[in-house]
Amino acid sequence: MLKLYRWLTFFLLPLALLIIFYRSIFNKEDRLRYKEKIFSSAFNSNRNYKKKLFWFHVASVGEFLSIIPLLKEIDKSHKDVDFLITSVTLSSSKLLEKKLGQNKNITHRFFPLDTEALSSSFINIWKPDFVFFVDSEIWPNFLFKIKERKIPLFLINGRITKKTFNRWKIFPNFAKKVFNNFDFCFPSSRESEKNLRKLKVKNINYIGNLKFSGKINTENLNEQDQKQLGKFKVWCAASTHEGEETIILKTHAEIKKNYNNIFTIIIPRHINRVNRIKYLSNKHNLNSQILNDGDLINSNTEILIINSFGVLSKYFNYCKTIFIGKSFIKKLKRVGGQNPIEAAKSGCKIFHGPYIYNFQEVYNFLELHNISEKIEDEKQLSEKIIENFKNSKQINQERIDFLNIHGDEILKRTVKEINKMIQ
Repeated sequence: MLKLYRWLTFFLLPLALLIIFYRSIFNKEDRLRYKEKIFSSAFNSNRNYKKKLFWFHVASVGEFLSIIPLLKEIDKSHKDVDFLITSVTLSSSKLLEKKLGQNKNITHRFFPLDTEALSSSFINIWKPDFVFFVDSEIWPNFLFKIKERKIPLFLINGRITKKTFNRWKIFPNFAKKVFNNFDFCFPSSRESEKNLRKLKVKNINYIGNLKFSGKINTENLNEQDQKQLGKFKVWCAASTHEGEETIILKTHAEIKKNYNNIFTIIIPRHINRVNRIKYLSNKHNLNSQILNDGDLINSNTEILIINSFGVLSKYFNYCKTIFIGKSFIKKLKRVGGQNPIEAAKSGCKIFHGPYIYNFQEVYNFLELHNISEKIEDEKQLSEKIIENFKNSKQINQERIDFLNIHGDEILKRTVKEINKMIQ
């Protein structure tokens, strides 16, 4: 099966090259650095061989944010270490530069395509001492090549959902060989732990979801924008997907029947859709504004559409009422849900639609502590938002403290276990 996989990845490589080049034309890939994904000549190692290299691979923004506290703790515990972070998406590279650009011992590269030649070349060039794949990033060629070189390999905050498990179950022998490349696995949930055991993974330790350990950014909106928003009842719809903004705009209209000074902030998951959202706002006869970096909020705006990366925390810190997207789209029900933990740890009351498959256990935990709540449609969402406007954000302080303690304990135990194995 491995031979077949390697043949397929080799055969499909020209098509992948064309797709990546095409995406770069439309700014969906970094126009200068997209070659890191497809050419070994672009791997550009600046490896200091006098230091140990810890390589962390993440898919995108959420996975990257989840490992920042872990990186900092490992950096504290070990002298003379460098970190290589690889990721897939353009947004993650921009956020990494924003969050960790000043750290001289952290380097970012885009993750190469999972072909036998590229994976072998990448590992030979960088020569990592320890490798950590995060969440659901399972790339067979890379995993086998890492194991061949006897480099310690970890799965961090591993997420193997029922859907993922069922796909691997089609090739049980291959799946067992792939997952047994990991020396140790830290699953993110009980479901993932159970599925990893079904895949015959030997060394598993469930501690908790590492995303709870993320430190909340205390950055606030500038004073002028705060003064402008102070005139309104403000709520925020975050990580929205196509189809959800119409529901959000209808919710705004419903709330407006009770509060004429309602103000809605929309932060789409993919900011290349901001013009489409503005078009929808205009169709609903609502005054909208696309807010770019450095812009100020206009006095006549009632729908604010955010057009920048890494700013969720500023709006979570200001708003106390949040809707988390990718939860209203029925066709996405098997991949539904976005991470609500940052909003929860900012003291927000969270509302979401019925389709939260990807974060079901997290939402169950938050609902148990009255931090999040499921809603079915815009009418119910508007009613819940109006109800929540009457509450103070301060009532969530005990829950914030609880989540911080919970996250710190997960981080502490995870670092302790990793340190046992990387001395």
